[in-house]
Amino acid sequence: MTASPSKQAPPPADMRERFERMVREAQDAICAGIEAFEPTARFRRDGWQRDGGGGGESRVLQEGAVFEKAGVNFSSVFGELPAAAVRSMGGGDRLGDDASGQLPFFAAGVSVVIHAHSPMVPTVHCNYRYFELEKPSGEKVWWFGGGADLTPSYLFEEDARHFHQVHREACDRFDPDYYPRFKVWCDEYFHIAHRGEARGVGGIFFDNLGDGDPEALFGFSSACAAAFVPAYAPIVERRKEAPFEPRHKRWQQLRRGRYVEFNLVYDRGTTFGLKTKGRTESILMSLPLTARWEYDHQPPPDSDEARLLAVLASPRDWLA
Repeated sequence: MTASPSKQAPPPADMRERFERMVREAQDAICAGIEAFEPTARFRRDGWQRDGGGGGESRVLQEGAVFEKAGVNFSSVFGELPAAAVRSMGGGDRLGDDASGQLPFFAAGVSVVIHAHSPMVPTVHCNYRYFELEKPSGEKVWWFGGGADLTPSYLFEEDARHFHQVHREACDRFDPDYYPRFKVWCDEYFHIAHRGEARGVGGIFFDNLGDGDPEALFGFSSACAAAFVPAYAPIVERRKEAPFEPRHKRWQQLRRGRYVEFNLVYDRGTTFGLKTKGRTESILMSLPLTARWEYDHQPPPDSDEARLLAVLASPRDWLA
């Protein structure tokens, strides 16, 4: 579902700086929203530099009262990438057939993954990013990407509807076609093909968004980043005190195993970070502290666990 390559307007000269500032502010806001649930736990801040250009700051909270692990990463990196590596990324099709060798690039973004202690509080992910590449001709190509998705261990339909509704409202401010288009894209992207199931109940996902007015697309990315806390915090508030039993925790660990499988096998951001020599600890902060794999585990028919799997096998329209 990537956009067809076309001649682009040049990016504004200050787009790199403005996007970097936006994602830094998003990092601050998201960390504050997560810490608001924690009596004492706070994010550890860990600045890093990338060999070849740029760097970032990882913020990780572990073993809090509500959250087992939460990571909110900022990065802004630049340098050169092999054209073959660029082509594997969203937006790489904008290079054309003649690009080869090492290509100058810039990439900035914020990436968030949150795992709660309670199996009733869903795992959540978001990231928003901006890329620029320079073709051998000197022409710059650029695009935005990102999205947010919800991964529950136990399905609460009102939570899924709320998460989708907040993101639809952010999308509708810019284009009424965005939410239905990016909702389907999310379902297709966060699909664990070897399991035949979605990672979660979706949200929005877009990549290679670089046709049209760069100012409008920057505004859209900013609005989506700002939607994250309002989309997630009310769900945490509703579920964080819900009772659960050891069997619920065991199921959460199994679902986390699926999360790990997707991130290590399919996730484009993980691949990009490793190929660009990013900081390994920051790239893999998305993985939970604990997970579980059991041989051929099947939940009882008509159980809450089986009900979740039925939804993951056939994504739903949560706002119909």
